[in-house]
Amino acid sequence: MSEGMDPVRIGILGMGTVGQGTVRVLARNAEEITRRVGRDLRVVHAAVRNPARLEGLHLDARISADPWAVVRDPEVDVLVEVMGGTGLPRELILAAIAAGKHVVTANKALLAEHGNEIFAAAQQQGVMVAFEAAVAGAIPIIKAIREGLAGNRIHWLAGIINGTSNYILTQMFREGWDFQQALGEAQRLGYAEADPGLDVDGGDAAHKITLMASIAFGIPVDFAHCHVEGIRALERDDVVYAAELGYRIKLLGIARRRADGVELRVHPTLIPESHLLANVEGPFNAILVESDAAGQSLYYGRGAGGDPTASAVVADLVDVARTMTADPSNRVPHLAFQADALSALPLLPMAEVESAYYLRIHAHNRAGVLAQVATMLAEHEISIEALVQKETPEADTVPIVLLLHRCREGDLEQAIRRIEALPVVARPVLRLRVESLAEQ
Repeated sequence: MSEGMDPVRIGILGMGTVGQGTVRVLARNAEEITRRVGRDLRVVHAAVRNPARLEGLHLDARISADPWAVVRDPEVDVLVEVMGGTGLPRELILAAIAAGKHVVTANKALLAEHGNEIFAAAQQQGVMVAFEAAVAGAIPIIKAIREGLAGNRIHWLAGIINGTSNYILTQMFREGWDFQQALGEAQRLGYAEADPGLDVDGGDAAHKITLMASIAFGIPVDFAHCHVEGIRALERDDVVYAAELGYRIKLLGIARRRADGVELRVHPTLIPESHLLANVEGPFNAILVESDAAGQSLYYGRGAGGDPTASAVVADLVDVARTMTADPSNRVPHLAFQADALSALPLLPMAEVESAYYLRIHAHNRAGVLAQVATMLAEHEISIEALVQKETPEADTVPIVLLLHRCREGDLEQAIRRIEALPVVARPVLRLRVESLAEQ
């Protein structure tokens, strides 16, 4: 430790997988961290409901059941929040900021829903809120966008940012499992919670892409207007049909800057099978960023788990420790752009998005169905690129799978409503978007 430099004193809220991982990383790499920072990082207070969880951790710190005791502790310089949730953590973090404490959090839901309020409070108090661990685990994507690409105008980014959904889709492709079977295996292995809704319905990925869009384009955090779709509606056959057409299905978070606004969306997406993102498998994450000077850059790694997320927490602690004595005006802004220079670009409705599309239509086995569908699409100026029709003479219904050329989503939705109204169409039409992710 540098002579005369007191240690940075850390309080931790939440001693689950990530909290314990943070303590272990700080202890294991203490010498390396001190050499990088110039002073020690020391956990002095931790909040945990069940102290028995700390057995074997060798944590030399005060332990409290009440998280407010940590927030109000005058000896805590930096508060680490890894307890999860959005109600109480919001109150705790705002109180810590008001007391002049810096904050490190892995709570993407909290920042996606209340980030503007939290960042504004931190700006006013001259403290930092660091959140690398909130997005993509060990992948330093926040730092990459906010600092590494600071000289670029970012055009778009697309990411596999939920490991649970990616594991499920990988198993559906590799093993031929249906969604429920793959979900059950994900739960058995600990990749999915007992209630997997936040992951498989797209909410977790939406929290993350909302934060990345803000730092990429310099816009306020706006989770409420992010379009969100999950993977529950996907069937094993969709994975097979996509492969026959040369694609893989991935749950993507996509943020794209346009002249008239920003697209912000999460949904299952067909990607060419040769693309790097298409080959990201299991619980891994990857984010592709396209910018004007750097072109495309890909960031890949473990997106969740104790040690990977703890790696990001500790990296934020190092950043905070390095700059906590600096003039606040000289620190990297929370959302990459100066607080008074955020853009008013609106988030665009999905009806204005243009994409290529995959349609799965289950129709009664009658002559002329495809001709009717093609006519309705043509009347909305939508053309067909490819077709897969599984002839099953004995079946009452047959799947018709279409790849469509780029069109406006609002036009396609009108066409789908007309198609679903046909007496020969037996089930709601499944619509998936197709992205080439080619460098422009």
